[in-house]
Amino acid sequence: MRRSLLLLTAATTALVLAALLVPLSLLTRSHAADRATADATSRAHSLATGVGQALAGARGGGSGGGPDARRAAAGIVDSANGPGLPRTSVVLADGTVLGPAAPITDAVRLARYGRAFTYEPPAGGRTVLVPVQGVAGGTAVVLVALSEGQLYAGTLASSLEIAGIGVALVLLGLLVADRLGARLVGSARRLSQVADRLAAGDLAARAAPSGPPELRAVAREVNRLADRIDGFLTAERENAADLAHRLRTPVAALRLDAEGLRDPAEAERIAADVAALERSVDAVIRTAREPLRAARRGTAEPGRAGPAPGARPQHSPRADLAAVARERADFWHPLAEDQGRELGFEAPAGPVAVRADAAGLAAAVDALIGNVLDHTPDGAGLRITVAREVTGGCRLTVEDDGPGFPAGHVPERGRSGGGSTGLGLDIVRRAAEESGGSLECGSAAGGGARVTARFGPAGTGRRT
Repeated sequence: MRRSLLLLTAATTALVLAALLVPLSLLTRSHAADRATADATSRAHSLATGVGQALAGARGGGSGGGPDARRAAAGIVDSANGPGLPRTSVVLADGTVLGPAAPITDAVRLARYGRAFTYEPPAGGRTVLVPVQGVAGGTAVVLVALSEGQLYAGTLASSLEIAGIGVALVLLGLLVADRLGARLVGSARRLSQVADRLAAGDLAARAAPSGPPELRAVAREVNRLADRIDGFLTAERENAADLAHRLRTPVAALRLDAEGLRDPAEAERIAADVAALERSVDAVIRTAREPLRAARRGTAEPGRAGPAPGARPQHSPRADLAAVARERADFWHPLAEDQGRELGFEAPAGPVAVRADAAGLAAAVDALIGNVLDHTPDGAGLRITVAREVTGGCRLTVEDDGPGFPAGHVPERGRSGGGSTGLGLDIVRRAAEESGGSLECGSAAGGGARVTARFGPAGTGRRT
């Protein structure tokens, strides 16, 4: 925008100056020609008086038109010619030319009738003709010829001065436009930076209204929008925390019921599940109460190159994907047997460390297995595979023998295509993306659904 404003200013200023300075330059040239012509006319009249007196015998005591009179007239003409002076000649009535040679043209013949005038020869310049009457032998004519250079003397310097003024005005206009453009661009850039920070999740970012009224109005509306977004998100997070907190009562009741079971092993198993549910509810409440981050976990806020002064570094979360997946598969195995399903599990020997927390991985595995159990007919088998990848990460794949995803359907949050809430796969997607991985949905070899979640390798450094 700044460059466009400079180009527009330069073009507009140049056009305006051309409309003003070109006529001024032409007027200066015309004025110089008129001044030179007036000087030449005055010189011609003065010379005509002197030559007329000389030829009439008023000088040197000679008779009119005699040799002495002509010599006197010739001396006057010679004195009128000099370096830088207009070329001056006198054409006598008999055709004799005193001074520089001059052709006897129709203009000379016309001047012999007693008429003084100025004309422009075809060769250029300007010539002043003044008749000298009352001399012996007829009328003589004084010619004062101005060349192009003499006619327009001084106009080049004036034109250069006018051009310099024009260039100075253009540069001044560009300077003013540049300052104005810098102000406009600076305001727009600062507004864009605030919008980027808001888009990244920094809801504390606010724009300082500056620049023209339109940009100030946009800044105020951006601030108003940020306030509304902040209010909406705060309300939603509070609602989520309240809803999660309400679950504590039925969870506590479940824990009491579990403690009252007669079978100690069954009571211990159910109590462990209830404890896991309580931890999940507490995690939901803590997450809802935390301030909204500018980006996903593990990334810094925009504009920060490192941790804030005094901030405590946090270790990257680590979890054994193979162990978590095996534990959750064992948990769901009894239900799979009740439904006549074959639940296969395959994982490499040893731990498979990924950059994620165990609770998040367990929720992701539960979501994938629960989707198969809820949305495929009884008897449809499922297979859980954990494998390492050459990139250093690993993948978790869950395949089933059900009907698969509907044709042309892309699972997304709030839209599952199977009558559910559509949040299960989103839990898996977030867990994978927060670890630096991704989620892929497709078809298994037998026609069922296949979901592959890729997780990034566990890092050894610290994150803020």
